Amino acid sequence: MGKRIGKRTIAYDTPAVIRSWATAAGRKEARGKLAEQYDFILNHNQFGEKSWERAEQKMQQYALELALEKAGLQASQLDYFLGGDLLNQIIATSFTARAAGAPYFGLYGACSSLAEGMILGACLLDGGFGRMAAVCTSSHHDAAERQLRYPTEMGVQRTLTAQWTVTGSGAYILDKGHGQWQITQAVPGKIIDRGISNSSDMGSAMAAAAVDTITAWLQDTDNLDGVDYIVTGDLGKIGYEICKRQLLEQGYDVNGKYYDCGMQIYHEEDQDVHAGGSGCGCSAVVMGAKFLPQMAAQPHCRLLFVGTGALLSPLTVQQGETIPGIAHGVLIEYKQEG
Repeated sequence: MGKRIGKRTIAYDTPAVIRSWATAAGRKEARGKLAEQYDFILNHNQFGEKSWERAEQKMQQYALELALEKAGLQASQLDYFLGGDLLNQIIATSFTARAAGAPYFGLYGACSSLAEGMILGACLLDGGFGRMAAVCTSSHHDAAERQLRYPTEMGVQRTLTAQWTVTGSGAYILDKGHGQWQITQAVPGKIIDRGISNSSDMGSAMAAAAVDTITAWLQDTDNLDGVDYIVTGDLGKIGYEICKRQLLEQGYDVNGKYYDCGMQIYHEEDQDVHAGGSGCGCSAVVMGAKFLPQMAAQPHCRLLFVGTGALLSPLTVQQGETIPGIAHGVLIEYKQEG
C-alpha cells in the first residue's frame, strides 16, 4: 500500500518539518524540572482573566503567537489550524482558532491531541493540500480538575494514583519545506479499554493503548535499535511502569530509551503531584521544552512520540463507565542541515 509500512505505520513521502514551537506554563510548572526551558510563564493561574477557562484560552493564544513570531510568520499565512484541549467542546482551542482566522480542525484526543494533530497536519501537507499548519493544545489545572473530578475549592484529598493536570500550552508550526525536525512516520492509535473506571487512575487506563501503538510500530519497522527515544505523554509513573513491563513481556526491552512526559515536569517529592503530570498541555510543553532541543545534541536522532489519552468525560464518570484509552505515535527525526 502506497504510503504505509506494515499494517499501521504511515510513511510520509514529504515529511512535515517542525519549523518552530513555543511553550507557555503556569507557576507550579515553572518551579519544576524544566523551570528554565519554557518560553513564557503565567504570572498567575487566572492570568488577568475572570475565569480559569478564559486564562487557558489566553495562554494558548500566547503560545501560538510566540511560535508564529519565532517562525517569522503571521496567522494569515497558516493554511490550517489543528488542536484541542480538555474543556467541554474544546472551547479554549476553538476561541484561539477564532482569533487565528485559519481553516480549523478541532480535535479531541484528550492528552493525545498533540500527536493526533501532528499526524493529521503532516498528512495534509504531504498530500499537497497546504504548505503551513499550526498544531496547538493546552490544559489548565483548575479548569480541568473541577470539570472531570471534583470542585477544586473543596480541597478533597487526592488518591496516590492521581496525576496533576498541567497548566500549560504548546504550539507547533508545521511547514512543507526543508528543516531539521522532521515528522517522517506516524502510527494512528486504536481504542483500548481494559475496564478501568477510576478517573483518578488514568495512567493505568491509558497504558495498554501505549503498548499497543508502540508494539504496532516496532512490528511494522523492526527497528527498536534504530530509535533513540520512545516518549509517552502522559502516563505518569504508574502507567509508565505498566507500559515498560508489558513491552518487556512482548520481547521489547526499552530500558534506557523510554521516558514519559508526565514524569518530566515536576519534582515529585517537593511538589506533591502523586503519580506525575497529565493534561493536553503536559506533552505539549515537555516536547518543546525538553525533548526537541535535546534531539539537537545528536547528529541524527530519532524519537517516537506516543501521545496517550483517556477518553472520558464528566458524563461518563458520573455514569460509572469504563475509560477508553488511545495512543497516537509520531516519529520525529532530527537531521543536521547540510
